[in-house]
Amino acid sequence: MSTLAPKTTTYEWMGPIGAFFMMIGLPTVVYALYFVCNPQSCSIGDVSHIELPAPSRWLSVEAIVVVLGWIAFQAIIYAIDVGKIVKGTKLRDGNRLEYRINAFFAFVASLVVYGILWMLGVPVSFVYDQYLQLTTVAVLISVLLAVAMYAKSFGRDLMLAEGGNSGNIVYDFFVGRELNPRIGRLFDIKVFCELRPGLIGWVLLNFGMMAKQKELYGEISNSMYLICAFQFIYVMDGLWFEESILTTMDIIHDGFGFMLAFGDLAWVPFTYTLQARYLVDHPVHFSYELVAIILALEITGLVIFRGANSQKDGFRRDPKSKSSQKLKTLETKRGTKLIISGFWGFLRHPNYTGDILMALAWCMCTGFNNILPYFYVIYFTVLLIHRESRDEHQCRKKYGSDWDKYCSIVKYRMFPLLY
Repeated sequence: MSTLAPKTTTYEWMGPIGAFFMMIGLPTVVYALYFVCNPQSCSIGDVSHIELPAPSRWLSVEAIVVVLGWIAFQAIIYAIDVGKIVKGTKLRDGNRLEYRINAFFAFVASLVVYGILWMLGVPVSFVYDQYLQLTTVAVLISVLLAVAMYAKSFGRDLMLAEGGNSGNIVYDFFVGRELNPRIGRLFDIKVFCELRPGLIGWVLLNFGMMAKQKELYGEISNSMYLICAFQFIYVMDGLWFEESILTTMDIIHDGFGFMLAFGDLAWVPFTYTLQARYLVDHPVHFSYELVAIILALEITGLVIFRGANSQKDGFRRDPKSKSSQKLKTLETKRGTKLIISGFWGFLRHPNYTGDILMALAWCMCTGFNNILPYFYVIYFTVLLIHRESRDEHQCRKKYGSDWDKYCSIVKYRMFPLLY
């Protein structure tokens, strides 16, 4: 019983009180970004222009149909027999779950359907016009899903997350009790939500913003092209390397509760599209010189991000491959090895560093008149620093004194000479 349902002994997120305020605060931030950043202004120092709409305008039948239809479309693609089956990491009971890998196929299929709708004259700028309503539907669905997952977690013989079985309802509901909630043998609800409705939806929402800018001004700014291209590549990269998500903390450590349900279905698509939505209302045209600077920053971040992740994933899959053999490693008492060369010999989390550089490039696409469109890079830096501290805690617990030895070799966590 202890293997399947170990009791949580330490809290994260400042415990139940922190979890409670996070559940209130996260939706509040999503709506605040929408109302503060609007066609009149996008300044946290000027809220006089904010007008809350009537309650009836927060939701619409069209938005409900679109969001439910979108999730159903992604679920059907995930469930059909397309793509290879791979095994995940070994669980506490010694088993390895199987996962269907077809997220990139889902991405291509979504783009094809979107292109057909656009060619048929369907107003794809609808997503800008009903952004508030779409947000509300996504928020409601994520809450309902979290409730369903919490109730499901009390079934028999389920593996619970080590951090989500404290006995406190608020805390466990927030972080998630069940580690791998599934429908049948292959439909993993957590992996489905991590990669499909919100992530692919983010790209299509951006395209809708591009269409709205064209509709309003008769042209698309180079800044809009940049942000849509950057984020398209980022999502495409994540979906192409879908297998790598199976070794992330979200999948192997965290339960599936409000935190991940809301993050995947509401937070990602409706905060990460802030830059593109801002450019609809406040178009920015860059000089060639500034375009070159932003491109250089984006490419640098992408090279570090992808290079680091490829080194790590390649080593985990086949430590005896030619590329892996070139890497220097530190042998641990557990019999495993830690990479101490390449990207991982320079920083302990170089992938996070690359992520932050790309985030800064994205925000620079909005120009330099307002700080609010830079919300993403500020929030994301804080998030990754917190995630890095969680990684450090898990690694120290896992490797013991070997982790201290590793840290003496790779001194910096994310920022050379700083952190």
